[in-house]
Amino acid sequence: MKNARGRVLLWGGLLLLGAGAAALWWSTREHTVYTTEVVKRGHIEATVTAIGTLQPLRYVDVGAQVSGQITRLLVAPGAVVKRGDLLVEIDPSVQRATVDAGRAQLANLRAQLAEQQAQQRLAHQQLARQRQLTAEEATRLEDLQTAEAAHAQASARIDQFKAQIDQTQATLKADEARLGYTRIYAPMAGTVVSVDAREGQTLNATYQTPDMLRVADLSGMTVWTEVSEADIRRVQPGLPVYFTTLGGADDGDKARRWHGKVRQVLPAPQVAKAQAGAAPKPATASKAVTYTALFDVENADGELMPQMTAQVVFITAKAENAVVAPLSAMTVIGDATTARVLDANEQPQSRTLRLGARSRHQVEVLEGLGEGDRLITSEAKSGGGLRWLQW
Repeated sequence: MKNARGRVLLWGGLLLLGAGAAALWWSTREHTVYTTEVVKRGHIEATVTAIGTLQPLRYVDVGAQVSGQITRLLVAPGAVVKRGDLLVEIDPSVQRATVDAGRAQLANLRAQLAEQQAQQRLAHQQLARQRQLTAEEATRLEDLQTAEAAHAQASARIDQFKAQIDQTQATLKADEARLGYTRIYAPMAGTVVSVDAREGQTLNATYQTPDMLRVADLSGMTVWTEVSEADIRRVQPGLPVYFTTLGGADDGDKARRWHGKVRQVLPAPQVAKAQAGAAPKPATASKAVTYTALFDVENADGELMPQMTAQVVFITAKAENAVVAPLSAMTVIGDATTARVLDANEQPQSRTLRLGARSRHQVEVLEGLGEGDRLITSEAKSGGGLRWLQW
């Protein structure tokens, strides 16, 4: 009985020793460990990101067309004005004096014309009398010729005075217009976004029109977006786009988005003017080349302001409920893109893929992968050394 029990214990010990040895061998054997990700469906967007600057969609730079001192400046930045509201008054002394002189000159010419017309009537009467006397052979031919010449001269003088009157009237009209320019009115309804003049300042409009202020309609804004030359070919008119402002960065995913469509891509690089709120002008050669894309957005609530910085995203392609996989799991060999999955037997299989829209980290898989596939994202070697097992 004791011998039988001893044999059982012996065989049991041998079995345990064999199992331990097998486990030890298996644990020290080198094998591959795969990290996988289950393929799912989702939304994907292919995008181009850029930085833009907000400008009013409609604005007018109000300038002075006459020289003189500003006597009254009736608006300040932020003032809301209607079309036709008085904005600025310039000292009209010089323009008024010019208008008064022109009116006096015109009155003088009209008086001379009236005098000349009287002279013409007299010359006409004298010519008629000389013709009658000539018919009766009671005067000399020389006297008839003198009367004809006097009549023609009087008529020519009348035409001359009429031409001078027309010229003076045209000059007076221009002078009266310049006098009217001393009172400057709002050309459109909107908000005064900048004022570059002060009361008492003297303007010189001889060579160029000095800008005094800008009136803008802030109910619509244009985003001037600088797109790098590497991405500009992907941005076309009509492309959907959205942006957030820097002020909304603290809101994270809840940051407000404004949406629009690309209206225009300017054909030459642009740089911003030094003047705040001005549209960019053509750029000179520089290391970093960017192109300007324009799109418009509504601003009915007035939350957007000129010169705000916009973080712009152009949507070049998108897919809803698509099979989505990480780009890091793809392998590109020539024109072929492949990925590996684990089959039901935990063995890796290679798949050739056809891809669609891609974002920064993910891609739409049109063929080669299905929802639920276990995509191999990485692999590592395990084992290959002796170690103690924990029983």
